Amino acid sequence: MYDTEEEQVEALKRWWKENSTSTIVGIAMGIVIILGWNYWQDHKKAQAAQASAVYGQLLKALDDNKNDSVDKLAGRMQEQFKSTEYAAYSGLLQAKLKAQQGDFAAAKQILTTIASGSNKQLSNIARIRLVRLMLATGEYEQGLQVINQVDAKEVASFSANYDELVGDLYVALDRLDEARTSYQNAFRNGQPSPLLQFKIDDLTAQDKFETQK
Repeated sequence: MYDTEEEQVEALKRWWKENSTSTIVGIAMGIVIILGWNYWQDHKKAQAAQASAVYGQLLKALDDNKNDSVDKLAGRMQEQFKSTEYAAYSGLLQAKLKAQQGDFAAAKQILTTIASGSNKQLSNIARIRLVRLMLATGEYEQGLQVINQVDAKEVASFSANYDELVGDLYVALDRLDEARTSYQNAFRNGQPSPLLQFKIDDLTAQDKFETQK
């Protein structure tokens, strides 16, 4: 406590002399952080808007069957807007186009890149498409390896999709008992589709046929 106003003023002067530098630095850093955060947010918004525009051009090029333009726009997306989700969306479309053109190696490479991304939903979509492509090209064991490397905790909402896909791979490998188990897991864990039910029924019919031989 101070007895007079003059003592209070003197104490304030001493405090300012001792702490002025650190106080000014702290205020300056606070301003820099705020300005930097605002700049980053504005930058992200601008990036998203530009990426959205390029994605719209890509969709139009796809509708117009301008495949060269699709490749160029997808490449631009990867170069300039890799951190946006539009880059992954563009990659999925480009991979589908490559597969339709018979360029399976390019399609697999694109899907592998997306599958390793940070967006878990898009990562799982890309991985499922990758394994389906492996199934179509006869890479059954490789497809199973890709699925076996997945962290079950990170794919909970896709577990039924993976189970059904594993069943398809086992059927292709003629490992029918394992295929049935996988299909049944998919049936329990997801929303059963008529196609999945048909796959289960087909295996049951094969069992009956083998038994009657």
